[in-house]
Amino acid sequence: MPDRQAKSPVESFPMRVLVRSNNPIRLGFLQALLRDAGIESVLLDQHISAVEGGIGAFPRRLAVRDEDAAAAERILRDAGEDDGL
Repeated sequence: MPDRQAKSPVESFPMRVLVRSNNPIRLGFLQALLRDAGIESVLLDQHISAVEGGIGAFPRRLAVRDEDAAAAERILRDAGEDDGL
């Protein structure tokens, strides 16, 4: 019997990237806005950003499920955080 591991949200659902940023504080704020609205999000590329030493060559990406993308964009726009959408 094959060893099966639980899939992460990125593997389980089609995702849409909403924002690319090198600012971890802004990304944390955006995640909090989405979480408060009941929308799950995931930060992509966090590990490579840490490995590259913070020089900004690899921005982190904030992604949500495709089905939540329109609502997430609306929430970020309403909060004045639509830069990069």
